[in-house]
Amino acid sequence: MLKRVTLAALCLAVAGCAGMSDTEQRALTGTAAGAAGGAVVGAIAGNTAMGAAIGAGAGLVGGLVVDKVQKDKEAAYQRGVAAGRSGG
Repeated sequence: MLKRVTLAALCLAVAGCAGMSDTEQRALTGTAAGAAGGAVVGAIAGNTAMGAAIGAGAGLVGGLVVDKVQKDKEAAYQRGVAAGRSGG
């Protein structure tokens, strides 16, 4: 039963990300990973919910930072391509 519920949740999560922008996907991924990690740490420390909430917040910030870095890399690449095409 647990395997079926886990599989269904995974399928819904993957299908739910189909129409998201890169920023939204990175933010969601960071939030989910942070919440999972925070829940584990919280369970060890004695408060799973608090750990998950703190982890989700930290994960969201981390996901947005990754998004900013990726966008900056893409912009730098595009500037280099443009400079190469113009000969400068």
